[in-house]
Amino acid sequence: MGWLAVQGDRTLEILRSVWAHEEKAEHGWVLDVAAPSLQRSARSLAREGLVETADRETRAELSAWEGRPVRWAVCLSATGHDLLAYAGVRPSPAACKPELELGQRLVELAPSQMAALRVFVALAGQLRMPPAQGLAEQVRTAAYDRGGRRWQLHLTQKQITSVAYGFWLHRLSGSAAEANRFHRDYDVLYRPSMEPATTYTHPSNAEAPSLRNPPSARLRREPLDG
Repeated sequence: MGWLAVQGDRTLEILRSVWAHEEKAEHGWVLDVAAPSLQRSARSLAREGLVETADRETRAELSAWEGRPVRWAVCLSATGHDLLAYAGVRPSPAACKPELELGQRLVELAPSQMAALRVFVALAGQLRMPPAQGLAEQVRTAAYDRGGRRWQLHLTQKQITSVAYGFWLHRLSGSAAEANRFHRDYDVLYRPSMEPATTYTHPSNAEAPSLRNPPSARLRREPLDG
């Protein structure tokens, strides 16, 4: 895992260097004279589809532009651009989370738990009991501790309860391991009687009744599709 991380960091470093030289070039290509030290690394990235190497026709055009023979030139591929864009917004795995704020607790999740939590957060717009406020941002900015192989989040008690609810949904629709681990580590296990998740108010109707005892008239007015 550590070797792969180093390789990934090195790849990003080379791509950033290619991009920096590419931005300075009027024609958008990094030439042999401009970055001779990149040639060996760029060949490796070309095999991975992260950079494009100029073909003979393109080199001839570049030679005419430069007024000298151009024997080698590269530029970022579409995949290389996307990787830099993704790396630019994704929190660095090595980055330290800021200090815990008042009311927050450090929560460490195994990769399988984090995967289940991401599904829960992604479904926020479809759920009648969506993730707690701020949970999605905590998931987005979570840092990965390679040593402990855990994702680290700073959560409030309300967010922790919301995570437990997400794992409860995951448990009933698939695996119980994530919920059981969370219960064992943090002594939190969602049950349908827990608050505040037992009461739901539809955004379009502030007076909507609780899900605990919906009136039959409402059910008759809103039959299931199909």
